[in-house]
Amino acid sequence: MAKKKNISTNDIITFYMDYVLAHNEQPKSVYSFAKHNHFEEAKFYEFFGSFEAVEKGVFKAFFDNTITALHKSPEYKDFEPRNQLLSFYFTFFENLTANRSYVVYALHQHKNSMKSLAALTALKSSFTHYISELGIEMIAIKQEQLEKIQNRSLKETAWLQLLLTMKFWLDDTSPSFEKTDIFIEKSVNTSFDILDVAPLKSLIDFGKFIFKEKIKMN
Repeated sequence: MAKKKNISTNDIITFYMDYVLAHNEQPKSVYSFAKHNHFEEAKFYEFFGSFEAVEKGVFKAFFDNTITALHKSPEYKDFEPRNQLLSFYFTFFENLTANRSYVVYALHQHKNSMKSLAALTALKSSFTHYISELGIEMIAIKQEQLEKIQNRSLKETAWLQLLLTMKFWLDDTSPSFEKTDIFIEKSVNTSFDILDVAPLKSLIDFGKFIFKEKIKMN
């Protein structure tokens, strides 16, 4: 069979996912993997340096596909951050569900080891950047160092929440993963309720008022 010439990142990701699901293991070498899928070995290295990089690319592709789908919706850009994040979650987990066999393989092959988290590093980078761009309102802190800590905490907390949701989804045996849908809605809404700055701002303003009035009275 003739070698394929036009190979893309998505082609290699698809070939890799198909291979590990069929063989329940990584290919033995890039050479054998390329030969199995009828393309030149050098083509692999145009896109990835190793199979570990492909694994990271798979989860990054799930994220990219989610963002592409969201931006096709004319309503999405008009949503408030809470509903944008809910939309992200539901769409992202639709992508995971469509590829559940691979996700289970990828995250369970190194169960209880840091290697499973290593496969998610590109996803984490993209997701935390997404969170930082959502425009989630926080209490204004007029101190640069504290603002950096606050923003870092928001991104790390959001990432932990996504990991916990993925763990819940992996263990979910309900029809159509309906319990995961409930988990997503409750956890995201709870997070935003905790972050709701309006009541806290009112309390701070009230505190400032009392402080000023007390000074005047003295």
